[in-house]
Amino acid sequence: MKAAEDSRTPRRWRVVSRAIPTARFWSAAVLCRFKLPWYMPHGGTITRTVFFVLLGSMLCARAAERLRIVRPMEYPGLRDASAAVPVSSNLFIVADDEKNTLRLYSSDHAGPPLKEFDFDAFLEVTRKSPEADLEGAALLGNRAFWIGSHGRNKDGKARANRCRLFATDIAITNGEVTLTPVGKPCKRLLDDLAHDWRFVDFHFAEAATRAPKEPGAINIEGLSATPEGHLLIGFRNPVPDGKARLIPLLNPNEVIEGKPPRFDFAIQLDLGGLGIRDMAYFDGAYFIIAGPWDSAGKFEFYRWAGGSAAPQKFSVKHLGDYHPEAIIIYPQTGFHEIQILSDDGNRAVNGIPGKELGDSAPKMFRSFWLTDR
Repeated sequence: MKAAEDSRTPRRWRVVSRAIPTARFWSAAVLCRFKLPWYMPHGGTITRTVFFVLLGSMLCARAAERLRIVRPMEYPGLRDASAAVPVSSNLFIVADDEKNTLRLYSSDHAGPPLKEFDFDAFLEVTRKSPEADLEGAALLGNRAFWIGSHGRNKDGKARANRCRLFATDIAITNGEVTLTPVGKPCKRLLDDLAHDWRFVDFHFAEAATRAPKEPGAINIEGLSATPEGHLLIGFRNPVPDGKARLIPLLNPNEVIEGKPPRFDFAIQLDLGGLGIRDMAYFDGAYFIIAGPWDSAGKFEFYRWAGGSAAPQKFSVKHLGDYHPEAIIIYPQTGFHEIQILSDDGNRAVNGIPGKELGDSAPKMFRSFWLTDR
């Protein structure tokens, strides 16, 4: 593998090979496998050829990882679009982290909600700060699971209503969508995480005492189904050692019937120091929105094949002031076209953040699609 460092190798080749160590490694591996010489008398022709062939392949692969933003739309009815699931080929249900109301929309055209479903009573929330702060959603068959942030409010005050995991069954009869709550909402998830021996080093009990955007606090924002029928719980915060954290919940259908949750060992992903904002599974892989655990930083998009595979980052230009927080993958388009919802609660209206205006200004959230076509 010293070919790239050899003084007889031309200087330009040495500089480029140092800059692309992965291509250098694989070019060396090819030479070893086929017992080819490391260099030729007149400038390392074989080594350079292998290197640049591999480099070209890598650059083509990287180019294929670019996604474009298309079909931007704006929907009325809420600002804080925080989680969503598809209902059919052109309908989706979205959660609002400020209200316990789920709303049905069409993905074909921007317009007001087609239907609203109020879950205040089912979630058994108290009157003081009643929002469950719904942040994640996932589909297992026709059953949608919804999860609250399980964190404190921005001032670090305890908010028990945010500790909710619940499920709704979705049905479409003669074009009419119904959303039926199932079992009972789980309120003990955080306590069970804190007492599970697998997570003793995570100090969940201490983390739960911090405001959600403090280092090492609790803030759940992602939820995804797995092909085994489990759920992956994604954490925006904490991000230990710069790695995003996922915890598998193995028995979600039992949990909503009152049985204790069963977890598997935590998974940590290198998302460049970012946490999980949302994730969704389709056809053997997960699509992930990664974002800052606090309020500073940019958003990125990843594809992860699961297990020990390294997440692959997509290149997305012109994200602007979008605040992506929800992924919707429709079976007919899969990873080729993915709908993304923006949490626009802090989007300025006449220079004032929308949340500060309350009901005095129209409530809107934005949607766009990511495509590789």
